[in-house]
Amino acid sequence: MIATTLSAIVIATLAAGLLLALVQARRWRAGRAADVDIVAGLRALPRRYLVDVHEVVARNSFNSRFHALTAGGFLASLVLIVALAVPPLRHGAVWGLLSLALAAMLAGGLMVGWRRRVERPAELSGGRFSRLPFALLAYAAAFLAVALDQAAGGVLPGWLSLALVLVGAWGCAELVLGVWKGPLKHAIHGALHLVAHPRPLRFRDGAGRDSAIRPLDLEAPRLGAERPVDFDWNRLLGFDACVQCGRCETACPAYAAGLPLNPKKLIQDLVTALDEDATDRSYAGHGHPGRPVGNAHGGPAEPVIGPTVHPDTLWACTTCRACVQECPMMIEHVDAVVDLRRFQTLELGATPGKAAGMLEELRATDNPGGRPLSRRLDWAVDLDLPVLADKGECDVLLWLGDGAFELRTQRSLRALVRLLRRAGVDFAVLGAEELDCGDVARRLGDEATFQDLARRNVTTLRRHRFDRIVTADPHALHTLRNEYRPFGLDVPVVHHTAFLLDLLREGRLTVETRLPDSVTYHDPCYLGRYNGEIEAPRDLLDAIGVVRVEMERSGLRSSCCGGGGGAPLTDVAGERRIPDVRMDHARATGAATVAVACPNCALMLEGVVGPRPQVAEIAELVLAATEPRP
Repeated sequence: MIATTLSAIVIATLAAGLLLALVQARRWRAGRAADVDIVAGLRALPRRYLVDVHEVVARNSFNSRFHALTAGGFLASLVLIVALAVPPLRHGAVWGLLSLALAAMLAGGLMVGWRRRVERPAELSGGRFSRLPFALLAYAAAFLAVALDQAAGGVLPGWLSLALVLVGAWGCAELVLGVWKGPLKHAIHGALHLVAHPRPLRFRDGAGRDSAIRPLDLEAPRLGAERPVDFDWNRLLGFDACVQCGRCETACPAYAAGLPLNPKKLIQDLVTALDEDATDRSYAGHGHPGRPVGNAHGGPAEPVIGPTVHPDTLWACTTCRACVQECPMMIEHVDAVVDLRRFQTLELGATPGKAAGMLEELRATDNPGGRPLSRRLDWAVDLDLPVLADKGECDVLLWLGDGAFELRTQRSLRALVRLLRRAGVDFAVLGAEELDCGDVARRLGDEATFQDLARRNVTTLRRHRFDRIVTADPHALHTLRNEYRPFGLDVPVVHHTAFLLDLLREGRLTVETRLPDSVTYHDPCYLGRYNGEIEAPRDLLDAIGVVRVEMERSGLRSSCCGGGGGAPLTDVAGERRIPDVRMDHARATGAATVAVACPNCALMLEGVVGPRPQVAEIAELVLAATEPRP
């Protein structure tokens, strides 16, 4: 009797949950078509869930343990309870296994309760999520008592057993039917999202890191995303996979500085907008700083920017991918931001602040400052830089970037050129042939200008003979290495820190002087998170003998300087400046110098006023350490 009732309740609940999930799937299918290999995704699902997702969750060991206990125990118990529907399986061994599974789940549920009711991290959403510990404990404790009783031969009164089954049934319904709106909907939606992920190469079963923005079809009837239904259907599914854990919120540099952007709320805004006549009144987490919760409204065919998301929220993003790096459900926040920006820029001409003027200058002169390309080498008039068109061929093409027009970047480029000459490197530059790479245009949504620059730069590069490109600009590195490939460029692109490290290891540069001051290294987002290069700069600093100390947020989890994604041009105000927040991290180390490996980072961090560590580009430190002794 008890086994039959238990199995019937669970099977009925699972069936209802499946039906609700199918109903909800209609919301995703309203999105645009997407090329998805479902079979490959299904084959890869176990590895993606158990390896890739677990790797993110395991960054907090306590969270990792309770996820394993609750999820593992819950899934195992569902299988065993369904098995009890078969009369020959209703024996002590199955009840014993069920007891073990429920005991594990109970332990995990208690840990969840501790986290949500005792620790209560500020980034966790409340509301319906607050019922999660009670649902877990009701299901696990009640069904565990029933399972132990049945394994012992059934000693509890019938009324008590039935009461326990009903308590457990409530917990089961709360958990399983939560695929609709509840706290465990990510268990289903997350799995489906991993199967149909818009970036399958992100995972270990693919090519690894995948961070390049996808080209936009400029002949499409609508450029970018105006409404929720303008996103690909699997991206809408990805938004629904959000569990509101708040990891993206705590990682976001804009949120930390009090700019009106909370990536968790942004994703929930997009989820909310999938429903007709939607509002965010039921949202129970932190909102966008300075923006009250409860005013957002919209629908799947309504514009996102304006009714649902304030324009300042969209333009506050630095595209640093800290949110993406921290998301356990592998949601692509930055892709959504870029798609929304594309519509605003290409269709509406609504790029804010100084960004609109910069884009006009870029279209007219092929560089963001509107300066003649013939002036790119003015800073090096005394260095007599070899120009590739005159030289004919070279081993290394040095890509200068538009930092060559900035006084601060010119200092670091001079140091790099002196190092290349000291090491006897066969190099040249493009000079006036080098156009802006288009990174900022693409991040601001101006895909047309980006593609024009990309095609013309690729034509120039393919006309010349060289073995590899070296650049000190991580944004140019990422663009040339990853985002020019669809336009026909496939040559090695190396960051100058990796190249200088090789020169030191080969003995072509020799350390002559030990630098006395301690150094902390700031990871550029486009070198670290976008391209996975976190070791070479550190190895280079170690090779020149500096005393290196790490900031609390470093490596792939580094905090942004605030200089990416066109954010300095969009003039979105916050409580603080992002570089001021990052400099606080550097001050906390006690280091005398912040080493940077990106011209944007140097400009942003040197703009911090007040007492602070000095800012030095790594090439400048290497030059000082390899200067011949008098």
